[in-house]
Amino acid sequence: MKAVVLGSGGWGTALALTLLDNGHDVTLWSHSPEKAALLEKTRENPLLKGVPLPSSLRISNDISCLTGAELAVSAPPSFAVRKTGNLAAPYLTPDTVLATVSKGIERDTNLRMSQVLQEATGNVCKIAALSGPSHAEEVGRKLPTGCVAACWDRGTSRFVQDAFMNDYFRVYTSYDIVGVELAAALKNVVALSCGVCTGLGLQDNTKALLMTRAMAEITRLGEYLGGTRRTFGGLAGMGDLIVTCTSLHSRNYRAGILIGQGKSPQEAMAEIGAVVEGYYAAESVHQLAQREQVDMPICRCAYQVLYEGKHPRDVVTELMSRAKKDELLERAWM
Repeated sequence: MKAVVLGSGGWGTALALTLLDNGHDVTLWSHSPEKAALLEKTRENPLLKGVPLPSSLRISNDISCLTGAELAVSAPPSFAVRKTGNLAAPYLTPDTVLATVSKGIERDTNLRMSQVLQEATGNVCKIAALSGPSHAEEVGRKLPTGCVAACWDRGTSRFVQDAFMNDYFRVYTSYDIVGVELAAALKNVVALSCGVCTGLGLQDNTKALLMTRAMAEITRLGEYLGGTRRTFGGLAGMGDLIVTCTSLHSRNYRAGILIGQGKSPQEAMAEIGAVVEGYYAAESVHQLAQREQVDMPICRCAYQVLYEGKHPRDVVTELMSRAKKDELLERAWM
């Protein structure tokens, strides 16, 4: 099968290698001519140090490499998904399956990535989402990993499952693309918040409390927006939340640590040197929660720290001083 991965970041590269291991004809496309040339010359992605790029992996900066592809994988940062979709649109056909692996919500529109791609490509082909607890660094080293391929059309989700699944990359299917994409985007806000806790010197009890109660908020909003509750307790939900909130592989977690130590969000992101999706998602989550009138105190406090300059220690006190609750009698276990 001919497959093209659109986006030469660490995640796109790791997925391209996975597809290559499965015997597919794979091209890794980069929006940058300079980066494409560097990858071709060095046969290594700086974001996946020590992982060689085999000569059988094609590398291109020409979007026409999509011609005839049966599988296109959209892997740019969330802010570049619409532009990438616009570029890809002329080369997609109804027979192409487009899989989005970007984790985010588009600023201003608050659309999920599959919705952005639908608009950008004219909805010419079926779109699935692939998500789960999956650090590119570990997938590139072929360490056991599990993800979920989601699409309202079961045939499409099974197609993506078959394309990617092997002895180190296990893929489940789901019809709940809404829940899978929302979980993927919203957990980045929580990972950033967990990093802030670490930066403040707070420890395991606090982070366990934060992760559990934040998942309650994510589930609550996800259900309001059409997701299925079980999704948020699965790989794309709790699984991805755990890995992103506890690992230094996570840019969101590392940026949060710097903020907790006293740096501004802008200083923290500059030091990380790569896209921190949780920063942008925090604004979208805040807007969605207000629009749907869903109570999300943790995400609201994250927004206040990131966008309104509130001190992290003040929001910890605010959250711990909230009115008494009953864990089982609250709506949807919240």
